[in-house]
Amino acid sequence: MLPPVHGPLLALMPRAEAELEMLAAPDQVTAVQGFKPDHDRLAARGFATALTPEGKYGAALVQIVKSKPGTLSAIAEALVHLAPGGLLLVDGAKEEGIESVLKALKGVLPVDDVYSKAHGKLIWLTRPDHLPEALMDWIAEPAEIEGGYITAPGGFSVDGPDRGSEILVALLPQLSGRVADLGAGWGYVAAEVLAEHEGIETLDLIEADHPMLEAAKANIDDPRARFHWADAALFKPDAPYDVVLSNPPFHTGRRADPGLGRAFIQAAARLLTPRGRFFMVANRHLPYEPALKDAFTTGRLMGELEGYKLYEASKPRRQTRA
Repeated sequence: MLPPVHGPLLALMPRAEAELEMLAAPDQVTAVQGFKPDHDRLAARGFATALTPEGKYGAALVQIVKSKPGTLSAIAEALVHLAPGGLLLVDGAKEEGIESVLKALKGVLPVDDVYSKAHGKLIWLTRPDHLPEALMDWIAEPAEIEGGYITAPGGFSVDGPDRGSEILVALLPQLSGRVADLGAGWGYVAAEVLAEHEGIETLDLIEADHPMLEAAKANIDDPRARFHWADAALFKPDAPYDVVLSNPPFHTGRRADPGLGRAFIQAAARLLTPRGRFFMVANRHLPYEPALKDAFTTGRLMGELEGYKLYEASKPRRQTRA
């Protein structure tokens, strides 16, 4: 049986609908979440939200993510911010890798107990007075990759540019005016495009993952770049764009979710001027053609290469605009 939770609760990477009230009163919870949609939903539910943990807590909950290094880093941070004797809870599904996380935890600390549920496990342990040195090695830091770029731990394509993004950059025509990059990540597409297209007046990087956006800021010092921590599907610019670029995400956790790409297509149509152009790269198997036809009057397949498709669409349909 789960022991009682005492003192304020630190929740690291909680989902938007996480049932944190089952562990502590809302005014006793601090939710640390860098993904903008989840961050905003947690705040709307009345929880104190933050981007980094501070201070000491009597209990901590870590909800695991797709990236094992990202999960282990969050566990180490939670233990650092737990008072000795505090309770650590780690919650996750089998498909997210909870078994691997449990094995790693048992390698450095004694685990009090494990509760198995339908599709995952809830692990808990008591924070010792002294944390093992090996645990500190779990804390992930931004890394520099080939080309001098900085990437954020636990994010997408942290070992180098995604091939789809490279194809997008390589096949673009000359761009000018106001440009936006939806789902800008750590800034590869924006950095390369700014370097190659002198006609760009401004380029807005719109990214929901805060650590990735911070990496983008480190990678781009061009004064034309502007950085927005925002949900691309809800973002409202100060004026429409002449061009929107995107290599949209297509996973929720470990599950493929083409709905994310469709939401980016709809957002692009809403954000563009009537004569604006949308350039999108996507894995060949993803069924985005119907969404593009629904959102734009004209479009074409610019190329198909190495398992990716590059689309150009223009003349956004009036009903998709804000």
